[in-house]
Amino acid sequence: MTWPRASAASQTWSGDVARVLVAETLADAGLDLLRAAGHDVDVRTGLSPDELRDAVAGAQALVIRSATQVNADVLAAGDSLVVVGRAGVGLDNVDVAAATERGVLVCNAPYSNVVSAAEMTVALMLALARHVPQAHQALADGRWERNRWGGMEIYRKTIGIVGLGRVGRLVAQRIAPFDVALISYDPYVSAESGRAADVEMVEFDELLERSDIITLHMPRTPETAGLLGAENLAKCRSHALIVNTARGGILDEAAAAAALDGGRLGGIAVDVYETEPATESPLFGRPDVVATPHLGASTAEAQDRAGIQIAEQVNLALAGDPVPYAVNA
Repeated sequence: MTWPRASAASQTWSGDVARVLVAETLADAGLDLLRAAGHDVDVRTGLSPDELRDAVAGAQALVIRSATQVNADVLAAGDSLVVVGRAGVGLDNVDVAAATERGVLVCNAPYSNVVSAAEMTVALMLALARHVPQAHQALADGRWERNRWGGMEIYRKTIGIVGLGRVGRLVAQRIAPFDVALISYDPYVSAESGRAADVEMVEFDELLERSDIITLHMPRTPETAGLLGAENLAKCRSHALIVNTARGGILDEAAAAAALDGGRLGGIAVDVYETEPATESPLFGRPDVVATPHLGASTAEAQDRAGIQIAEQVNLALAGDPVPYAVNA
């Protein structure tokens, strides 16, 4: 099992003033950087797919976050596009292959929210292990349920990290002081690299069989979609906790609910969903689930970094300069 990296694009622009369509909320610091470079910054949030296709016509740059779908139709409508900038990490809402075919550069802000995402992961891990949201809600509803919400210590448990990239390594660093055993599966990380992070690299099945807590930190690709479905969930320990702050669809929500119903999992914490915004899921409303609405990057610090980093990348692309965080160049 692998999750592939991306490949090549080369369209350029040599005009004086570029029109930058900003289709989702971007930090003011990022907007200011785009304007300071002399670009015409056209902020239009909340566009429908049809409105987006109309708005992107004639724009040299398109800046988005996670909610806007940049598919082949949008790219075709953006006949002047030089660059698509994703103010964040994941690119599953951008058709990178179609952009590459059209010579449109795609870039992201890969370091913008890694600290916030790692902190969110640890927060959910602890909240799930100690039933913090459930106990809080019971008390808020006037019920003293001290005997109902006994939890599990993290101390000396085995934590399985699926994907030892930027966020996965930060999670490892932050959870290590709890005196845990850290294991990971990542097809791109060697045993030596894992040891340098005090993490034992193992095969995926071994990780599922050994872990008391499993946390997901990889992109969603055709190979990772549904990775934790019924077959692989059946390999987990019956008390295992699963945390997903990576991308929706990697954990099969229906299969996970069925595993909880059958007593084959201890609990799930989830911040991301196959379809977003998500107001319905088989995981919602369960006492063994902690669910949040994709808050991993929702800190003031992460949003500022994302806005600044993507503005810097877009400015470089429009100037014809090398773009450090381009994923297809």
